[in-house]
Amino acid sequence: MLTRNCLSLLLWVLFDGGLLTPLQPQPQQTLVTEPTENVIHLPGRRSHFQRVKRGWVWNQFFVLEEYMGSEPQYVGKLHSDLDKGEGTVKYTLSGDGAGTVFTIDETTGDIHAIRSLDREEKPFYTLRAQAVDIETRKPLEPESEFIIKVQDINDNEPKFLDGPYVASVPEMSPVGAYVLQVKATDADDPTYGNSARVVYSILQGQPYFSIDPKTGVIRTALPNMDREVKEQYQVLIQAKDMGGQLGGLAGTTRVNITLTDVNDNPPRFPKSIFHLKVPESSPIGSAIGRIRAVDPDFGQNAEIEYNIVPGDGGNLFDIITDEDTQEGVIKLKKPLDFETKKAYTFKVEASNLHLDHRFHSAGPFKDTATVKISVLDVDEPPVFSKPLYTMEVYEDTPVGTIIGAVTAQDLDVGSSAVRYFIDWKSDGDSYFTIDGTEGTIATNELLDRESTAQYNFSIIASKVSNPLLSSKVNILINVLDVNEFPPEISVPYETAVCENAKPGQIIQIVSAADRDLSPAGQQFSFRLSPEAAIKPNFTVRDFRNNTAGIETRRNGYSRRQQELYFLPVVIEDSSYPVQSSTNTMTIRVCRCDSDGTILSCNVEAIFLPVGLSTGALIAILLCIVILLAIVVLYVALRRQKKKDTLMTSKEDIRDNVIHYDDEGGGEEDTQAFDIGALRNPKVIEDNKIRRDIKPDSLRLPRQRPPVEDNTDIRDFINQRLQENDVDPTAPPYDSLATYAYEGNGSVADSLSSIDSLTTEADQDYDYLTDWGPRFKVLADMFGEEESYNPDKVT
Repeated sequence: MLTRNCLSLLLWVLFDGGLLTPLQPQPQQTLVTEPTENVIHLPGRRSHFQRVKRGWVWNQFFVLEEYMGSEPQYVGKLHSDLDKGEGTVKYTLSGDGAGTVFTIDETTGDIHAIRSLDREEKPFYTLRAQAVDIETRKPLEPESEFIIKVQDINDNEPKFLDGPYVASVPEMSPVGAYVLQVKATDADDPTYGNSARVVYSILQGQPYFSIDPKTGVIRTALPNMDREVKEQYQVLIQAKDMGGQLGGLAGTTRVNITLTDVNDNPPRFPKSIFHLKVPESSPIGSAIGRIRAVDPDFGQNAEIEYNIVPGDGGNLFDIITDEDTQEGVIKLKKPLDFETKKAYTFKVEASNLHLDHRFHSAGPFKDTATVKISVLDVDEPPVFSKPLYTMEVYEDTPVGTIIGAVTAQDLDVGSSAVRYFIDWKSDGDSYFTIDGTEGTIATNELLDRESTAQYNFSIIASKVSNPLLSSKVNILINVLDVNEFPPEISVPYETAVCENAKPGQIIQIVSAADRDLSPAGQQFSFRLSPEAAIKPNFTVRDFRNNTAGIETRRNGYSRRQQELYFLPVVIEDSSYPVQSSTNTMTIRVCRCDSDGTILSCNVEAIFLPVGLSTGALIAILLCIVILLAIVVLYVALRRQKKKDTLMTSKEDIRDNVIHYDDEGGGEEDTQAFDIGALRNPKVIEDNKIRRDIKPDSLRLPRQRPPVEDNTDIRDFINQRLQENDVDPTAPPYDSLATYAYEGNGSVADSLSSIDSLTTEADQDYDYLTDWGPRFKVLADMFGEEESYNPDKVT
């Protein structure tokens, strides 16, 4: 490496003139002090030359990268025209790397690189040079800027920054089909020499693929590469600098190439005949076998569709494709019967769903195979001759009468005898029985159509040789009607006739109903009973359509003479045996207008005035009711007004009993309910005067005896109660009647002195201080009274 660097440096010095000395200055490496000329061109004027003297002129320097010599690498020399070689000029260097990368001899101006440089780390350095007088320290030349470029050498190999690569190309692609483009980068200087010129080549992967040496594009090199033969390829790519010449550096990468599938292979059956064995008991829709055609393609190119070629098995079998396994699943469309046919043969075709037009010339993408199905005999249960049996029987048929029979056979080879029995789950009431050998069905109880008109149950037939093999069939028995109920008149049983009716007038249409199940075409006949046919007031006209009309026979009817008529009607049916019944209709005589509209059918209406109609009577009654309601409302309002006047009067205000334990209100609270119920009932009986209304007359105030200081308060209250009981003018809400009882649950018991066991002198009121702030004033009052009691001897 050192030898190669030294050789490069020597060539550069000889050909490029990079090494300059003060005696032989070179234009690329030295400071020039000789005068030069600048040509100035002015617009619109003739150019002229002007000589300008310049102190020094210089260009860029070059230094070789990766220098490994023992001495510092010489870069170049700075020189000023003012430097006469007497040592009076001093050269200085500043800027990028001055003192650390580059040094200068202050006397001679020689520049050296004191360490190895890497162009990829920093390609150039910008420095500034200055020439000063040693004695005066003044600049002899203006400061000038120059560049030292790092000369590149081939010290970096190409690198694939995006590798390794993954690519794909369709199989059967033509030669030259594009696969992928790779790219290698070289950190060397692309503007200098061939250090960064890369050439691509394939080291591994031939002869399948090729690569363009300049662009790095990979293409197919062989035609008709088959994925089914080989799917994965690993290609090794090399990138070499120096244009691929000897001595260049190289880098490699791997490219994994996959051949993608195309539909270039048709499906093929591995064998031409498939044999299947199917039990005859297989249910409809069940899968009875699978066949498969092989397609080496992948994905949707390997999807196969199976079809049965029209022929022997098209009606009995069907085939579908299993999407997961791409197998053909054969299913049963109709039941098989070994005794009818023991084998079936048909063809199945397999074809691709997604075709590629490029390969149509290779032939049809389908294949055909033969399927042979052998039906296996299975021991089957007996088979009934009908899927449903329907029978009829008349009601009230004697028990044990045979009404029908069922038949079941064993169709297997070597048939077995069959046993019959009724499924008890469907005929739990046991109305019928069956003969186990013959299959005949008979009644077991009397049947009533009006109770149950139809019976539905099941009969089971099993093989004697294998009782577990059984079959079931439904039996439907309709109970036929026997004419046992007579017909009756349908509602209504009552009708009306006008007083002014004319003879031959139809006043009512009647029909008949029969609880029997009447057969089609049954007729009902209507007539009068024999006893009513003598001088009848009414008659029955039969319309011969199962209806009849009640016809009048008189010219007018009178309610005063007879209000109700009873007409017996005889009705007969046409079934066998004939049933008849006599039905009595009630005919009421009513008053009607001239149009025949009924006005009144009540007996009381006979005695009403002739000129007054029912509507007028209703209007009169309504007016009377309204007047009575107004009078009652007026009296109630007057009574309420007087009561409010009494309760709101301020002449006699008392406390209300409902607020006897209330902390607010006091004697001013009078807006509660009437407590007149607390009055003494005996006194109320003695004094018949109403006590809830204040009398209008004024009375003199009652004389109340003065209360002595030492009188017991109980006597005082009793006296007041007696006065109020006998005073008819006193309101009934005097609250003095409630002072004797405080009520249950009071923490203070009773505040009244009535029923007290001790006298006032023996009473201790100290406990009032424990009742809280609400009783503080009361405790202070009784405490002062006790302390100033003159009767107490101290």
